[in-house]
Amino acid sequence: MFIQTEATPNPATLKFIPGRVVLPTGTMEFGSRDAAARSPLAERLFAVDGVTGVFYGADFITVTKSDGEWQHLKPAILGAIMEHYMSGAPLLADGSAANDESADEDDEFYDEADTETVGMIKDLIETRVRPAVANDGGDITFRGFKEGIVYLNMKGACSGCPSSTATLQHGIQNLLKHFVPEVVEVRPM
Repeated sequence: MFIQTEATPNPATLKFIPGRVVLPTGTMEFGSRDAAARSPLAERLFAVDGVTGVFYGADFITVTKSDGEWQHLKPAILGAIMEHYMSGAPLLADGSAANDESADEDDEFYDEADTETVGMIKDLIETRVRPAVANDGGDITFRGFKEGIVYLNMKGACSGCPSSTATLQHGIQNLLKHFVPEVVEVRPM
């Protein structure tokens, strides 16, 4: 098994590409060892000293570190990923293919009068923003829209990334303002 690695814009996060489907639909993020209990792979990754976050995309895994050098952490992380896939263990302990997105949709907020505007915003995020963000090892989801402000949740490599503010303000905000005049600002949640 050959696992590729790619740098992300976040120096504390590295993207691992195992060459197979990681999560068939949606995304999942584990921000702690306790949260990782539902995924054997995430548990293995959190067992590597210095790992503070794990994120699953369709065909990649991003790992975030608190300290240490990637040259020292990378072999242990690659070993944990390889061991997981060679063992045949399921991605999730209960065998489900659940993802974080259904919970995200339940927590969305916007005025019913803005349903059409929110539909356009969500469509732009799905078709133009999320694919680009996934290339960088992360994900971004719609959280809400109120008084012209779009609220987004950044996950994976995007969470805590030094360039995420610039991405939000210059890239995503400009895109949304261009296509949806009702948008005045974009903020992270």
